[in-house]
Amino acid sequence: MEFIKEQLVFTGEDSPMANLMLSVMGAFAEFERSLIRERQREGIALAQQRGVYKGRKKTLTPERAAELVQRAGSGIPKVVLARDYGISRETVYQYLRHARLE
Repeated sequence: MEFIKEQLVFTGEDSPMANLMLSVMGAFAEFERSLIRERQREGIALAQQRGVYKGRKKTLTPERAAELVQRAGSGIPKVVLARDYGISRETVYQYLRHARLE
């Protein structure tokens, strides 16, 4: 493994110093990534409070979603519904969960 910016090369040998350096770099990368995600969540929350961020638009119109729920209730397999509506199976299940909550 080679880190170009830091000019470090790890050959795979199990030297204690190489293992330590790799572990420390991995820990810093994980820490940095968690800080980025935390700032992102804070930014999204602030945008939602201002009403700017509304999330992703729904794939199906309310009419087509109601049709999907009705067809699922009649026993049509979820994989067939997903193919017919051009969405994933997970999205089918999300629409069905949302319909049960209403």
